[in-house]
Amino acid sequence: MRTASTNGCPALKPELAPEPPLALLHSVQLGQSDDEKIAAIRHHFAKIMEALGLDLGNASLRDTPQRVAKMFVKEVFSGLDHRNFPAITTFPNTSGYGEMLVEKNISLHTFCEHHFLPIIGKVHVAYFPGQRIAGLSKLNRLVKHYARQPQVQERLTVQIAEGMQEVLGTADVAVYIEADHLCVASRGVEDTKSSTVTSFFGGRFKEPLERQGFLEAVK
Repeated sequence: MRTASTNGCPALKPELAPEPPLALLHSVQLGQSDDEKIAAIRHHFAKIMEALGLDLGNASLRDTPQRVAKMFVKEVFSGLDHRNFPAITTFPNTSGYGEMLVEKNISLHTFCEHHFLPIIGKVHVAYFPGQRIAGLSKLNRLVKHYARQPQVQERLTVQIAEGMQEVLGTADVAVYIEADHLCVASRGVEDTKSSTVTSFFGGRFKEPLERQGFLEAVK
């Protein structure tokens, strides 16, 4: 079961061609180095600044194109390169723990792909362990990786859930995201009060009692 309330960025128009599979959605040219990407972005961002009438000779602005380019490649959009996918360590479930495991309040910082403005919120994830369990920090790293792409919240929710299912080898995964979209708060309707909630419930979490237990745990 997947649910979504979309007070954030608008969905793509239905007449557009369907998006490719998640794994192929944000590809990268493997032959292009980070330095080459940074150089290209620096050049084009400088042109954007000049088009806005900004003086790149100003001491405060002179190095902004380089700073922005490095930030895009090395930080906020590093998840576009699948080579940066985190190493997810799992361990045998030697204790036989079979109850719900919840990791809540994972910080979310990503960028809306429609306006390249921040999306800020919290991610809650859970799973029922099978034969293996994951190091807790690895779930945070998984969330962070998918967040480091231009995103829509609906897709991000599914990517995190399907990533957890693949890494953990179980369908029993739940994801719940609540976030504020600056494309809503700082432009357009300029609504600073609304937030967007999306969720994914797989495997045992499709059962109402298990789903309710998860939702109560993350409140």
